[in-house]
Order: sequence, then C-alpha cells, then structure tokens
Amino acid sequence: MHPHAMSVLSWCCASESERTAGLPVTGRRSRESLLAARRGESDMASAVQKIKLSPSRDIPFNKLVLSQSNVRRVKAGVSIEQLAESITQRTLLQSLSVRAVVDADGQETGMFEVPAGGRRYRALELLVKQKRMAKTQPVPCVVRDGGIAEDDSLAENDERVGLHPLDQFRAFQSLRAGGMSEEEIAARHFVTPAIVKQRLRLASVSPKLHDVYADDGMTLEQLMAFTVTGDPARQEQIWDSVSRSGNDEPYQIRRMLTEHAVRASDRRAQFIGLEAYERAGGAVMRDLFAHDDGGWLQDVPRSSRPTPRVLPQKVGSGSPSLSISPTATPTACGSLTASQPI
Repeated sequence: MHPHAMSVLSWCCASESERTAGLPVTGRRSRESLLAARRGESDMASAVQKIKLSPSRDIPFNKLVLSQSNVRRVKAGVSIEQLAESITQRTLLQSLSVRAVVDADGQETGMFEVPAGGRRYRALELLVKQKRMAKTQPVPCVVRDGGIAEDDSLAENDERVGLHPLDQFRAFQSLRAGGMSEEEIAARHFVTPAIVKQRLRLASVSPKLHDVYADDGMTLEQLMAFTVTGDPARQEQIWDSVSRSGNDEPYQIRRMLTEHAVRASDRRAQFIGLEAYERAGGAVMRDLFAHDDGGWLQDVPRSSRPTPRVLPQKVGSGSPSLSISPTATPTACGSLTASQPI
C-alpha cells in the first residue's frame, strides 16, 4: 500500500482526541485501539446480568387465598369439577403463582394470595370441601415478590398456547397404543367415546397429509374427508390430484375416495344385507364426520356375487311351486319374472 494511503487509513482509525491534539498516528496505534475496544465490548457482554427465577416452595393449602388480582372472570374451558377430577387422577401438574399477604405495616402475615392459578386453587378447594384432600396439604407454589399481580395473571393466560389439533390426535393415538381403551381415554379427558374415535381416525391419516395440514396447506375439514378410507397411498393419490386441479372441497375428496364403492343405501347392498356382507369379510368404508347412510361397500365384486333367486315352477297342472336359480344377480332383482317349468 502507498505510504500516503496508509497514513490516511491510520488517521481515520485514530481517536478524536488524538486527531484534535495533532498527535502522531500510526497503523500500530490504531490496531491497539481496535483491540482495546473489542476487549471492552467483551467485558460488557460478560457483565450482562443473568435473570433470577422466582423461588418455589410448598405451602399448606389453608395458607392460600384467592387473589382479587386474578384477571380471569368469565368461565370457559374445562369446568372446576373436571379439573378437580384431573388433579385426583394425576395430582397437580402446574404450580400456583402466589404473593405474600402483608399487613398495614408491610409485614408478611404468613398467608399467600393466588393471582395466577385461580382455577387450580378452586379445584383444590373443591377437593378439600369433598374431604378428598386435607386442608393442610402442601401445594407447590412459585413465590413472586416483584412486578404487578394483575400483570402476572394476564401474562400466564395470554402466553398459554393450546395444543395443535394434530398433536391431540397423535396423543390420543399414543394412549390407545399404550393400552387405554377408547372409553378410558374419553373418561380421563372429558370427551365422549365418539370424539375419541374421530381423533383416532384423524391420527391414522397418511403422515404426508399430516405434514401438509401442520403447515396450513390443508384445512381440518379436508383432513376429515380423507378419513373415509384407511389406505394412505390412496389418500396421497387423491390429494395430489385435487391439490393440482383446485377441486379440493371436502365433498369432492369424499366423492373421489368412494367412486369405486357402493353405498350401503344402494339396493344392491340392501339386497345382500350389510351384516351378511361384513360377516363374509367385506370391507365397509365409514365417515365418522358426516352422515354416510351406513357407509360404502368397498369390495364391489363381492357385492355383485351371484345370489339365489326364487322362481315359480308348475307341478303338473296344479299351482306353481318354488325353485331356486343360482344365476341371478342383485342387479336383476328388480325384473324377476315367472319362468317356464324346468
């Protein structure tokens, strides 16, 4: 580099005091200044104060009181009775947030108010009233002494994020795989067995379609439509088709999935009988999210199998007797006619 250019560069890197005082500036001096500045930044970074979490402790229930600072006023979600049952089954899964109650002189009274966790407090209170929990039972609490109680209560509720529906479907599936019956899952999570069946059916859809749904590429109603069939490959094939064409309404998805099946309300299916069809091993597609008139018979060749036909037969010159024809099919049942004696 040209000496003059080096001089200009060094002057630009110098401190204001050095330039003002007319002190000689060298490249070495500017490098030392830069290194010192970097060391200062490092020292400042290491000096950032770490946060300190509020302490936790077990406090007897009879030392707790519900705070008027709790911002939740409107009842919503799981009832207090249901929450109490959940605590009975699983104990308390989340601590209460409490603050010490002080007297007029600012001295702690030994009592603690609950500004965040009021529903849990009421559920515990109900268990005490029902004599299912001792009033001196220690309750895990996070003890707060700074900030504003209403702010804590609001933050706890605002920052709470519910499960994505797909996470719930998979959780129900895990419980079922773990040995819980559909009725047990329903009882423990305060839903009906029918809802559990629906969630399990949604959990069985192709993982590829689950990923699309998780990325908001598919609606819940569309995912429901795919549960009509339990064939993941068929589900993926139909999704590829409808997503390209834009004809992806749920009713269109159902129609394409069942286009080769026979409705249970069809006269051919009724002629055979749904129970007899299933006993013979016939597969029935069911829609758990919409009225499906009994579903669809998936094994069409099975539904078209030859069925005995009753035919009149004359015996001598008297009244006709009955004979059985093994060649009639369900499609012919509407046009049976008298035949000549065999």
